[in-house]
Amino acid sequence: MRLMAKKTGKPYPVKHYVNIMLFTLFTALILDFIISDASISIVKQQSTRYLKDTADLYINRINHDFAYINHYMGWTLANDEIVKNMNKYDTHSTEFLKSNTQLHQRFTELQKNYGQEYNFFFYLKKKDFFLNCSPLSIQYPDYLDLKKQVMSYAEDKNVYEKFYSDWTPVLVKDKYYIINIVPYHDSYLICLISADDLIRPLRAINLGENGSASLMNENRESISTPIGVSEKELQLNTSKPALLSFVQSQTTVSRQFSNASFRVQMVIRFGTFEKIMVAQLLIILLALFIAFILCVVMIYFNKRVLRPIQTFSDNLTQLNEDNENLDFQSSKIIELEQANLQVKDLIEQIRRFKIDIYERELDKQRIQLDYMKLQIKPHFFLNCLTNIYSMAQMQMYEEIEHMTLSTSRYFRYIFQNGQDFVRLKDEIDHVRIYLDIQQHRYRNAFAYTIEENVDTEDISIPPLVLQTFIENAVKYAVSRVNQVQISLSVCRLIDKDAEMVMIKISDSGPGFPAHILDQLTHGHPLDQSDGTHIGIMNTLQRLELLYRRKAEIRFHNREEGGACVTICLPFHPLESL
Repeated sequence: MRLMAKKTGKPYPVKHYVNIMLFTLFTALILDFIISDASISIVKQQSTRYLKDTADLYINRINHDFAYINHYMGWTLANDEIVKNMNKYDTHSTEFLKSNTQLHQRFTELQKNYGQEYNFFFYLKKKDFFLNCSPLSIQYPDYLDLKKQVMSYAEDKNVYEKFYSDWTPVLVKDKYYIINIVPYHDSYLICLISADDLIRPLRAINLGENGSASLMNENRESISTPIGVSEKELQLNTSKPALLSFVQSQTTVSRQFSNASFRVQMVIRFGTFEKIMVAQLLIILLALFIAFILCVVMIYFNKRVLRPIQTFSDNLTQLNEDNENLDFQSSKIIELEQANLQVKDLIEQIRRFKIDIYERELDKQRIQLDYMKLQIKPHFFLNCLTNIYSMAQMQMYEEIEHMTLSTSRYFRYIFQNGQDFVRLKDEIDHVRIYLDIQQHRYRNAFAYTIEENVDTEDISIPPLVLQTFIENAVKYAVSRVNQVQISLSVCRLIDKDAEMVMIKISDSGPGFPAHILDQLTHGHPLDQSDGTHIGIMNTLQRLELLYRRKAEIRFHNREEGGACVTICLPFHPLESL
């Protein structure tokens, strides 16, 4: 693709202008990389300082909570009348149960203030009574194991020195908990919190990609459950320096709890993603400088390249929409100028090709419709001649006159009708004439009823559609044994927000044969090799061509006997083909 220079007329390829843009962008990116490297170091220092301050705040809050809970449990054991009553009365007495309920209510309120993760238990050594005095947040097997451990601790004479005012990790069912036991004579109050629950607030902090927060015991072993594979690897390799400090730099922050034998350790690990996010902020600072250069380049690029391409694209869009008002302006791009000329020639060829196909399709459909009409007309004409001939043999002269007059009216309607659509009223009158003709032949073998509404008289339908199905009803339903009832009804209806006319033709004869009904129901063509079913198949094809699949015909046998054909046509038919 080439551009024509305005002054010299010398063509330049688009690649030339793209290279200029790439060189400008590459220079800006190098500068951005240098600034980003310095900025990332600053951001890491600030983030580390922020996380250290956060850890200190968290440690101070936990230390305050631990101290208050420890003091509250000690005061309750030494001074509260509730505990004294429980030591005084039997465990099954009303006073004991009442005091136990009061103790449970008090520590439930304490639990609400400090969190549901704190669990409180009360143990009376002499009465061998151990029970939680607040709602539990641990599993029942853990509760049983904890009960055994607390009872064993109570047997230790040094329990006061080991546990009072000292929060200690204990292992319960392969899971670490932080426990504080406050003894007073033979009474004990125990506070328990899961190590995972205690560390959870710090784990909610963004410590960078693959960062971690955990609780460590005095042996520098993790007592909190690692989250994912990455945290396990960090805990195993916290002492190993990263090979690529820029990509996998990390900072370890460790803080000790007061009155506790464990500490918090946070590993702040800045991954590549964090660096990219920080670098994006710096790119904004360079946006003004880069935007100025890009504006100059893009203004020139838009004038020489984008506008001609847009014009060419608009022409292609209008071509797809069959718009004849195409604007082929001259372009400074050699390739586009050549493409414009080729598109002009292509448009003319497509138009001529479309017109030729359209005219051929119209001729084909007209020939097919005329052929179908010719197939239908001789079909009934031969039947009429046969009826008149039979009457003449029986010297039925009055009937011959009436038959001849009705036949004349019948064929006058056919031969005068060269349209694809006629009024429904005229078509029904034509059917009535046909049925009168057949009654001359069959006498009292059948009777017919026609129900029509005034608001359906001016509806347009294809000619000879009703006559085809009425003729089949007479041919296959009428017999000399029982009188057959033939019915024709017309009504208007609304189907899927479209106004339709529904025409129902039924008889009380034997109905459709099973194999014929199956083929009609599934839309399969009927066998016409022996000269039968021509009228039905031609009528179906005419409706398909004239209404373009908007017409619907349903065939079925009535429960009380006889065949029924329901025809649904659009109230306003399409233009004739």
